[in-house]
Amino acid sequence: MTQSSPARSWVASANGHADFPLQNLPLGVFSVDGGALRCGVAIGERIFDLQVALQAGLFDGAAQQAVEAMAGGQLNGFFDLGRSARVALRERLLELLREDSPLRDKVEALEAKLLLLAADCQMHLPARINDYTDFYVGIEHAQNIGKLFRPDNPLLPNYKYVPIAYHGRASTIRPSGTDVRRPKGQTLPAGQTEPTFGPCARLDYELELGIWIGKGNALGEPIPIGDAAEHIGGFCLLNDWSARDIQAWEYQPLGPFLSKSFLTSISPWVVTAEALEPFRGPQPARPQGDPQPLPYLLDTRDQADGAFDIELEVLLLTEAMVEQNLPAQRLALSNTRYMYWTVAQMVAHHSVNGCQLQAGDLFGSGTLSGPENHQFGSLLEITEGGKKPIELASGEVRRFLEDGDEIILRARCRREGFASIGFGECRGKILPAR
Repeated sequence: MTQSSPARSWVASANGHADFPLQNLPLGVFSVDGGALRCGVAIGERIFDLQVALQAGLFDGAAQQAVEAMAGGQLNGFFDLGRSARVALRERLLELLREDSPLRDKVEALEAKLLLLAADCQMHLPARINDYTDFYVGIEHAQNIGKLFRPDNPLLPNYKYVPIAYHGRASTIRPSGTDVRRPKGQTLPAGQTEPTFGPCARLDYELELGIWIGKGNALGEPIPIGDAAEHIGGFCLLNDWSARDIQAWEYQPLGPFLSKSFLTSISPWVVTAEALEPFRGPQPARPQGDPQPLPYLLDTRDQADGAFDIELEVLLLTEAMVEQNLPAQRLALSNTRYMYWTVAQMVAHHSVNGCQLQAGDLFGSGTLSGPENHQFGSLLEITEGGKKPIELASGEVRRFLEDGDEIILRARCRREGFASIGFGECRGKILPAR
């Protein structure tokens, strides 16, 4: 079955589902009623339990090996098997779940145990995250932030030569739905010469794409740009919560620290590169006068199809909106096409010095803003650092996030003639500082 075929699933809720039709089949880790962690696949409003399917003898060969590598409710072992295992598992799942499956009767007989209502399950991190690196590849965001602090020189000279990144905190990454406790830290109030300590007053979100590393590399052995795509395990949504006032005081000379490490939210489903294949395309041409990437970052195939067309959305839901029965309000609608560097370039650069990447490592793309105000991926950009508050349908105004606010990230891939797919939501609600 090809992505563009009109194939349907015998799982009725998958047909026409906004995020999880048959053509997606993302992987995740779930539990039921506080039980053991299990690996599954999202299909419509259901979760296909891979362990139950394995025990029922529905897999063999490479597909069986792929599911066996998920023992213990983590995808690290599966990621480490690489692309061939992902493809084998995907092909077998398509065979089992399509409407005209020759195995339909056998699978449907197991439906009560095999297909669980997603609403009855709790989602968890899909893998043990050994390390987390946050990049800065959204050039529109980089320029917008630069203009706030360096109006005459928004982009530093290295930006167009090297994929900028910093090492984040893996221990505080949490799945969608985890509350966000407002952090405390040092800030330097305007006009003051000494810092104060207390709750962050300029709490913000950042709209990002998350990249899961698949097969790793040995210490000291760089991943060539031409091979980098083979080391990408999948994708998710990522919200890099940011305490802007803490960040402004601490980030020089070594970059973000406590302003970023208190929590990072991700969507729990891993969307594979195979599911995204129809939504790949050429990397946008660099503006005239921009330098060509250095040879270790330049690959003809990657430039031809290393970019993705993924629509990214940010919504805000306040407590007043809930009380007034109002829907969440859209703050931004952007796209991954605004990435200045490809994902393969990020992988190649991260490892070029011999750094070891491991299965289950996570990258953040950095905030992916577009050129227009309605495409900005953070409140820092939308409100110009708090100078221009936004008005909400509830009658409220926001410069930065208030306690009780909930941020919702969504993503959608669309192309004429192809089934559209999504990532599921990445949500987080702000709680008061302790």
